[in-house]
Amino acid sequence: MPDGLRLSRAPGSASRLERLAVLVATLGPVGRVPVAPGTAGSAVAALFLWVVPLPAPAHAAWLAAVVVVGTWAAHRAAPALGAKDPGAIVIDEVAGMTLTMLTVPITPATLVTGFLLFRAFDVVKPPPARASQAIPGGVGVVIDDLVAGLYAFLALAAVRVVLGWP
Repeated sequence: MPDGLRLSRAPGSASRLERLAVLVATLGPVGRVPVAPGTAGSAVAALFLWVVPLPAPAHAAWLAAVVVVGTWAAHRAAPALGAKDPGAIVIDEVAGMTLTMLTVPITPATLVTGFLLFRAFDVVKPPPARASQAIPGGVGVVIDDLVAGLYAFLALAAVRVVLGWP
């Protein structure tokens, strides 16, 4: 297990499933960056969306897969890492960033704008994002980032309608 991602149990006692959950939930080394792992996770998601352009149905399917698998991984990884929502879990940022860009044309400008909006909403956690963190397990870990992603998505949609961009 990489430094900073020690399982809360004795070495060797974690099951393969728990180790897999931690690997998925943290995106491997991304969750252990020393400063702002959530921002790093969001950046990885933005980079993925840029490098792997997905048509709308595939983008929606990717979002659904990240939410389902990410919720499972966060549910298993959080107790293994010894906290309800450890900062090392960044799969929730991937879900939120993916939702942010769901129907937006993927360009450098929209990715940067979506990234900044998502990070702002994720940090501020406007209602009901902050309250949703009280939901137990993986759902509570992922849901606040989906709410932040929804706010960012709506902000991008508003910019699109009001300014005609992009």
